[in-house]
Amino acid sequence: MKLGLQIPDFTWPNGPAALGSDLATIARTADHAGFDSVAVMDHFFQIRAVGPSEHDMLEAYTTLGFLAAHTERAKLLTVVTGVLYRHPGLLAKAITTLDVLSGGRAILGIGAGWNEEESRGLGFPFPPLKERFELLEENLQYVLQMWGEGDAAFKGKHIDAERLLNVPQALSKPHPPILIGGGGEKKTLRLVAKYADQCNLFNGPDLEHKIEVLKQHCENEGRDYDSITKTAYHTLDIGPKGEKVNELVDELGRLHGLGIEIAIGSVPGVQDLSLLEKFGSDVIPAAEKIA
Repeated sequence: MKLGLQIPDFTWPNGPAALGSDLATIARTADHAGFDSVAVMDHFFQIRAVGPSEHDMLEAYTTLGFLAAHTERAKLLTVVTGVLYRHPGLLAKAITTLDVLSGGRAILGIGAGWNEEESRGLGFPFPPLKERFELLEENLQYVLQMWGEGDAAFKGKHIDAERLLNVPQALSKPHPPILIGGGGEKKTLRLVAKYADQCNLFNGPDLEHKIEVLKQHCENEGRDYDSITKTAYHTLDIGPKGEKVNELVDELGRLHGLGIEIAIGSVPGVQDLSLLEKFGSDVIPAAEKIA
């Protein structure tokens, strides 16, 4: 069982002037502790589940490039990019660049998008759900072609591109892994079975059911279910003094029993580096022994 650290909040006590140095220190500590990945959200406004819209939010791919320079081994991704935020050519180029400059550590996290408030606020298009899923599938086809051989044109319902040239290509082979976030049973999990290397599900009461739905989609698509890395979003809370370490390890064991291979989540109080160090000494070694 592996752990991924997501950093969803940048409203920290030392303020924006210290964000660069604070984030670099957190990233280095998490990398040294043994987290399998370091992730950020891809939002322009803070989301309500975390804090008010007006709280500090950094642009995701600029931040991941910064994190690449301050880590050595952890994989880097968003959980997850809304398909509306970037043209797929720009997105594929950003992930390729991150992969090359990080030595092959980039993952594309992507989903249909949901935050209408920030899209309307900044003037991004926010089409109906049906169209967003059409865009998601077309984006997946586009980036896979751009990461493939040649530079042929691409023509879809929503995107018309004359030449998908991508030089240099990503270091990750056959391409940077694709993680699709979300648990929609009819569309999202079908796209996971058809295109993704990883999925990200919420650790909720219906998690086991979602896994069964994914298995059925894999059967329908002729996809090997075991070839998809199953990740789950779960807050990695060990308490302010580490008093909940055993509780978290027990929950990781339960998730592993359901087939989850990586738990990704935020660490409450992440600015306290001693908590990340405790993950390195107590939690991550215990998680690696779960079988």
